[in-house]
Amino acid sequence: MGHSHNHSHAHARNITISRKLVIATAANALVVIGELWAGIYAGSLALIGDALHNLADVTALLIALFAVRLERRPPTSEKSFGYQRAGVLAAFINAGLLAAFALFIFSEAWERFQDPRDVHMPAMLIAATIALIVNSGTALLIVRESRDDVNVRGAMMHMIGDAASSAGIIVAALLIHVTGSAVWDAAVSVLIGLLILWTSYGILRESVNLLLEGTPAGINPQAVIASLGSIEGIHGVHHLHIWAIGPSSSALSCHLMVGDVPLRSTARLLDEVNAMLAREHRIVHTTIQFEFAECEAEDPYCTPFRH
Repeated sequence: MGHSHNHSHAHARNITISRKLVIATAANALVVIGELWAGIYAGSLALIGDALHNLADVTALLIALFAVRLERRPPTSEKSFGYQRAGVLAAFINAGLLAAFALFIFSEAWERFQDPRDVHMPAMLIAATIALIVNSGTALLIVRESRDDVNVRGAMMHMIGDAASSAGIIVAALLIHVTGSAVWDAAVSVLIGLLILWTSYGILRESVNLLLEGTPAGINPQAVIASLGSIEGIHGVHHLHIWAIGPSSSALSCHLMVGDVPLRSTARLLDEVNAMLAREHRIVHTTIQFEFAECEAEDPYCTPFRH
């Protein structure tokens, strides 16, 4: 049986993500204070809604930061994989918060449609412009780390949603100025709510999949099987399982059929398999058992290879 994993790169990456999330949290906390004050002063639901959206994002960033810090904790006898799954749980919570907040915006917008209120366009425009700059900057700050981490990706989607919301408020302020109708404030609020639902759906779906031990996004089990079949000396595979230990840490376990070969020859095969999985599929945590037999014809779960 072989077992392989690499923690040094993950630890360094964890520290980098933590620092960037701290910066993003501080920047968005300042935006919340500014937008909330400006929204109350201007009487703009869209601006107040965006401030509350940013407040939810500050909470989301804090949850993501807590999860990243928690992932650093070493494994214990009770939690042999440590706390890496905390990031997936954080992404799930953040997506749920986004969906709940969208419903709140829809409710408030409906009241504004029934009873439009005057808004102070200049304050609305200035606050939204500042928020757009800050949100865009924080999203760009963590875009690289978000590619392989659903937790960070959830936080980044919050930032992108905020940036789009701020852009929508700028458009609403200009439309209010041109038409003189305050209904644009409520209309943009509805669009912000729809945008929030759209951004939260993908994160919610992926986090639920990972919590249910599903195959991580971006990994095709059939492609993995094909890659294993391309290695000389492997005759078949069964009991193949691919799941996520953490937001950016995929794992694999399987039985590889190698036929009647000397035990010492499997060391080379193990090295070759682990190198291929890391290189082609970004799977660095593996548990592999070699079976000195061939796939049986009546075994539906064993995939034979032809070399």
